Amino acid sequence: MKKEYTIYINGKWTPSTSNKTFNTTNPATREILATFPQGTKEDVLKAINAAEQAFPKWKKTPAPKRGEIILTAAAIMRKKKDELGETVTKEMGKIIAEGKGDVQESIDFLEYIAGEGRRLFGETTPSELVNKFCMTIRQPIGVVGCITPWNFPTAIPCWKIGAALIAGDTIIFKPASMTPLCGAKLVEIFDEAGLPPGVLNFVTGPASIVGNEIVENPSVKAISFTGGVSAGIDVYSRAAKHLKSVEVELGGKNPQIIMDDANIDLAIEGVLFGAFGSQGQRCTATSRLIVHENVYNEVISKLVKRTTALKIGNPLDPSVNVGPVASEDQQKTVLSYIDIGVKEGAKLLSGGKKLFGGIYDKGFFVQPAIFEAIHGMRITKEEIFGPVLSVMKVKNYDEAIKIANDVEFGLSSSIYTKDVNLAFRAIDDFESGITYINAPTIGAEVHLPFGGIKNTGNGGREAGTSAIDEFTEIKTVFIDYSNTLQKAQIVEE
Repeated sequence: MKKEYTIYINGKWTPSTSNKTFNTTNPATREILATFPQGTKEDVLKAINAAEQAFPKWKKTPAPKRGEIILTAAAIMRKKKDELGETVTKEMGKIIAEGKGDVQESIDFLEYIAGEGRRLFGETTPSELVNKFCMTIRQPIGVVGCITPWNFPTAIPCWKIGAALIAGDTIIFKPASMTPLCGAKLVEIFDEAGLPPGVLNFVTGPASIVGNEIVENPSVKAISFTGGVSAGIDVYSRAAKHLKSVEVELGGKNPQIIMDDANIDLAIEGVLFGAFGSQGQRCTATSRLIVHENVYNEVISKLVKRTTALKIGNPLDPSVNVGPVASEDQQKTVLSYIDIGVKEGAKLLSGGKKLFGGIYDKGFFVQPAIFEAIHGMRITKEEIFGPVLSVMKVKNYDEAIKIANDVEFGLSSSIYTKDVNLAFRAIDDFESGITYINAPTIGAEVHLPFGGIKNTGNGGREAGTSAIDEFTEIKTVFIDYSNTLQKAQIVEE
């Protein structure tokens, strides 16, 4: 029997002011998993009020104590990893190993960010004047909005929520409407961990109502958003009218280069995981494979053979390699891009079909597709967010880098080569926020900054040492103990 959820405000699960609801479903079976309210502006206002009331006390809570609560949440999550991983797989569709991996990333980050409670470093620097001390400290921003996507329904919320909590902010959390159940499970864990009422508030519902109120309400001082480019631009422009701090993490069209001296079998393993892991529904997914002409035929032959052997089915089955895409709309989008590729003249080497029969009739399954393409085709330039890979042949490294950089995005990049000199050139030459050498374009680690350049986002970084930047303000402090009026930059004649 499906569970009917409410919204979470001021430490309590409470009914929405709306009488409308929506269902979250399993993309493999279309089974209804739970029902959630379509939140209203009034719901958001109640959540903001609760967050404002909770902020002064939470701000004054010593950061190490805030870290203890976060660490407790991580421990609870670790005990519930299998259960929560299964929820991720049921609600989003990624295979069970990746569902549990989503949760493990959440645990890893919460454990990491809890330690920042004993750091939250500022700076000290010498003054230009005598008997004067200079330093900076970090202070929380206030009430922040965290708006998260469906493809990493526990990890990305934990990136944002964990960093905001350790910084001392209070939160309005809006999950993607495709994966609210994972969001609700996270809220239950933080509640169990002892988070004070009002510090974390959870409102589900449409972006046009719930999301817009979070973004535009002047009492929400900062916005952290992960999603599509068009939605990100809308969020950024709406929030900018109020001069809010805004962090947006958007799309990718990530290249993997295979040079002629590469370990070909290793490179094939990398592209299979990068392109078709999570059904290609990662902002860091490998959607372009750029191959040196000397090894092109070998790469194509091995890649097609390995791809056609992938097992597609129920993602809860540990033997399955590829599950469904996340929704019917997502399936239509992926299939439409495959059709675009064919019409553009790209050669479909493998897959690209909607699957029928058995479980396939119930779920949103698409065969992983491999195109032999020419740079400049839409499938080589636009983010598809599905299991579609474009392969392109190049004559040399310079051509490979030129193609790799000739897109509007700049998130992740990869090169396979045994030439250490070429590897270091690539680190410098790739226009991206993340570069991998002899590894796929996916696989971020939580103690390192994550983010991109160009239309991937506005240049900020989540996770790692920079995780708290978007959730804190820097205050510069001058302490003059000279017992005289000293005038910086003023030269007394």
